[in-house]
Amino acid sequence: MTELIARLRRGMTLPPSGLALAGMLAFYVIAGLFGRDPWKGEDAIHIGATWNIIAHSDWLSPELAGRVFNEPPLYYWSAAITGKLFSWLLALHDAIRLASGLWIALALAALYYAGRELYGKERAAAAPLLLAGSTGLILHAHDAQPMLVALTAYCGTLAAITVFVRKPRLAAGYYGLSLAGCLLGAGIAPTLPLIAAGPLAIWLMHAERSAWRTCLLGWLIFIVLALPWPIALGILEPHRLNGWLLAEWAQLASTPTPLLALGSYLGRLPTLAFPAVFIAAWTLWLNRKRLIQHEIALPLAILALTLVMLVIAYHPQELPALLLLPPLALLATPGALALRRGATNALDWFAMMAFSFFVILAWVGWSALTLGWPQKLAQRTVILRPGFVGQIEPIAIATAVICTLWWFWMIFSTPRSPYRSLLHWAMGFTIFWALLTLLWLPWFDYGRSYRPVAQALARQLPREQGCLAEMNLGDTQRASIAYFSGLEAKRFRTDTPCEWLIVQNRTPTEITRNPAWQKVWEGSRPGERRERFTLYRKQP
Repeated sequence: MTELIARLRRGMTLPPSGLALAGMLAFYVIAGLFGRDPWKGEDAIHIGATWNIIAHSDWLSPELAGRVFNEPPLYYWSAAITGKLFSWLLALHDAIRLASGLWIALALAALYYAGRELYGKERAAAAPLLLAGSTGLILHAHDAQPMLVALTAYCGTLAAITVFVRKPRLAAGYYGLSLAGCLLGAGIAPTLPLIAAGPLAIWLMHAERSAWRTCLLGWLIFIVLALPWPIALGILEPHRLNGWLLAEWAQLASTPTPLLALGSYLGRLPTLAFPAVFIAAWTLWLNRKRLIQHEIALPLAILALTLVMLVIAYHPQELPALLLLPPLALLATPGALALRRGATNALDWFAMMAFSFFVILAWVGWSALTLGWPQKLAQRTVILRPGFVGQIEPIAIATAVICTLWWFWMIFSTPRSPYRSLLHWAMGFTIFWALLTLLWLPWFDYGRSYRPVAQALARQLPREQGCLAEMNLGDTQRASIAYFSGLEAKRFRTDTPCEWLIVQNRTPTEITRNPAWQKVWEGSRPGERRERFTLYRKQP
């Protein structure tokens, strides 16, 4: 017991390595991944597409609520596998979401390897901590999200090109797997910068001719792994292959104004990639006279290639901008450990004060949600989620207490080190997210889940409901209704022989004025004012 207390007083050893680093990154991966319904948006859509694979055993290409979904299949395959393997232990949507945890874990491991090869073992831990601490990643890293496959592929490519010369066979394997994963997980556009990354790395490192054999071998592995799926799709379901290729071409062809897109993506970086983007800028300033050195040039070149691809192929959005995070985190790694003492202390104090405040705020919010104190805050929560009643969940509270104690232990025991500010930022952010998903989760689920709507809808229909049509439903609503109730709504047409019709928001006059269609049910998610669902039944 005395030895344990002495060890707690000493705090953790910095830089973090081995089991300590693996444990902290595993905590980041797991925090908030389980225990919640599919939330409105991307999470519900991709869980719905994965459920379709599991329910109908259609593994060739994804579908969404019975309709063609022109997305590459790799994420959905991995999510369907984890769903089948772990649904006995977890709720199906949690087992599906486990795939996201596996992909983000691979991304962090690959970036650690790239950092170790470029900057040495002492600096390597900074790269995954900077990626994990990026403000824009934490929500998407814990959603069902195919873009995480591309994020992992970018980290894998960075790891591969750093060892093109020293470990050619390993580099070729990493490179080929990353290219194939990106194409099968996110499509053609995100794969293009990675294809160009190999020759660019050889040129920047002034590598010998043998490095080209490594690059060509990586491309060969990519072709062998990536081609079977489109070939099988073209043979068995050529219309789906054509639809996927047309969707990929439309993405590349429908480009926004390049300068506006560039400005939008650069404008997102301070909030998406804080603090890595500012530390990366500091790294460039420190190394302004040796930018051609491959330690700086490699991540900078991949960052530039990725930015060009985003400007050409994507309308400015947060999700594709996540692909900027791996090269930014790697570029920021040497600068993070070379910050001036004042800057390091400022980031450290900001992390400690901000996340200590947020930790306390999470507990105060939980008190308002479950105990009704503070009263004004409790009243506000009822206004935002009418009908919500908080419940005390002992396991969640006990876990939240452990997380809180861990945070304050880190504040008081972590020794002085350039790593201290990075550790406090990444783990403070993770602990705050964990507390929200432990203490506030019933409140979030109550307002962001379509479970009540889908179950209320299913209760109105008989067991042998026949045919359900829909009007104005988005992908999120159709996916959620299919997942929670098993009802796959068809697109409404005047000649559709469906007896039931679900409409979101305004009902067209051809339905309201037709006496054959009678309103059966009307409802919405709790506290939702913009979405209203109406169920009609067609009388004989």
